[in-house]
Amino acid sequence: MKNLIRYLGLAVKLLVFLVVLGFAMKNSHTVDFYSYLGYVGQAPLIVMLGLAFLLGTLTGMLALVPTLFRLRRELARKPQESERDTIPMDTNMPIV
Repeated sequence: MKNLIRYLGLAVKLLVFLVVLGFAMKNSHTVDFYSYLGYVGQAPLIVMLGLAFLLGTLTGMLALVPTLFRLRRELARKPQESERDTIPMDTNMPIV
């Protein structure tokens, strides 16, 4: 069962790769990117889409940074649970 899931995951990854590769091959024509100050860049469409995806991912990760720092601060302030506060488990229970 474990090998079946591994092969299924590998097949899904291969399928996604082939779909993206086909998309890149179909959209290989050059597009213009107009920016501020008169800058014009030219690149294949798939490169522009990849850069937009990467920029969106990085923006999302940067938006998470303040929340992560706040959660780490709260976790550091939380007193650590000591061993005397925990309830001891009875290990002499019969095995059924």
